[in-house]
Amino acid sequence: MEEQNIDRLNIGDKEIIIIGTAHVSKKSAEQVKEVIEEEQPDSVCVELDDQRYGSVVNKDQWKKMDIFKVIKEKKALLLLVNLVMGSFQKRMAKQFGINPGQEMIQGIESAKEIDADLVLADRDIQTTFRRVWRGISFFGKLKLFFQIIFSIFDDEEITEEELEKLKSEDMLTSALKEMGESFPQLKMRLIDERDKYLSHKIKNAPGKKVVAILGAGHVPGVKEEIYKDQDIEELSRVPKKGNTGKIIGWSIPIIILAIIGYTFYNNAQTGIDQTISWVLWNGTLSAIGTLIAFGHPLSILTAFVAAPISSLNPTIAAGWFAGLVEALVRKPKVEDFQKLNEDVFSLKGFWKNKVTRVLLVVVFANLGSVLGTTIGGADVIRMFIKTIM
Repeated sequence: MEEQNIDRLNIGDKEIIIIGTAHVSKKSAEQVKEVIEEEQPDSVCVELDDQRYGSVVNKDQWKKMDIFKVIKEKKALLLLVNLVMGSFQKRMAKQFGINPGQEMIQGIESAKEIDADLVLADRDIQTTFRRVWRGISFFGKLKLFFQIIFSIFDDEEITEEELEKLKSEDMLTSALKEMGESFPQLKMRLIDERDKYLSHKIKNAPGKKVVAILGAGHVPGVKEEIYKDQDIEELSRVPKKGNTGKIIGWSIPIIILAIIGYTFYNNAQTGIDQTISWVLWNGTLSAIGTLIAFGHPLSILTAFVAAPISSLNPTIAAGWFAGLVEALVRKPKVEDFQKLNEDVFSLKGFWKNKVTRVLLVVVFANLGSVLGTTIGGADVIRMFIKTIM
């Protein structure tokens, strides 16, 4: 079976057959089954990590999610971004009446049928997201977040023919080039690094004949990287937060407190005005963010109270408190987790589902607090300058 999206590579005495797939294509799933049955490989590599493999084989995994643990471990934004990014693929899959990643599921099933070794060849999704997040500036994070959120509005349908064109290397290379121009760090972490990781796992899969099932976007990079030696430990490492961020994070509250304290010493009334401005800007904008997320009135009040305080301590955030209150007052039920896969198809669903609403409360309360810190801090400095002039 020789088709445009199938590549055969020989490395030493090992034959590697790479199938470039569209993750929501019926033809891709059918092709995976045919190739594995025909080739009878020793190993089948799939573009999954342990977490996503668990989601594939256990459809009820969402029901076991501890929303309180997600907030406490500071994973709310990562989870929300993961859900939003997955919603586009799920929306296309629903359009064509198949499960997203059906070709990966087929690969798992076919590997079991022929008793081949199954290799989860992709890097841990949390590691990838953390490496992406640490490599983008604050304003880059905001831009990326809102672009992802606005992508939910795009409900344009595509044809089966257009979907199959996603297997074209030229189209994918072009698309990745465009993404790289806007977010070069995103492409490097999300695509290029995973190409290296995938190539290492595929090359080192057991046996002399290996079938690798990859999203077509990874095929050009894997074909290039598979002949090189990869530093798998470095690719799996989560970069530590730089000291610059910590210094800035602590410098801002120290400067604000010092300015307000000095102003109080010279002019008590102006010091009171500064304090009120700080509280109102931080509290109000964080509360508005919670309101935008359709948070409960108690969550909104919590955001208002917590933001002026949390903004003076980089180790805590207003969104965590507001999110925990939201989860307590409107605790997600089993049906919310059951509907999660459907609700992520639309913007309305994201705001309606209690699980995603908690995540939105965390994120938007924090965004409001950051904006409040910026404006409130500027107002405090303005009044300080006016006092000493």
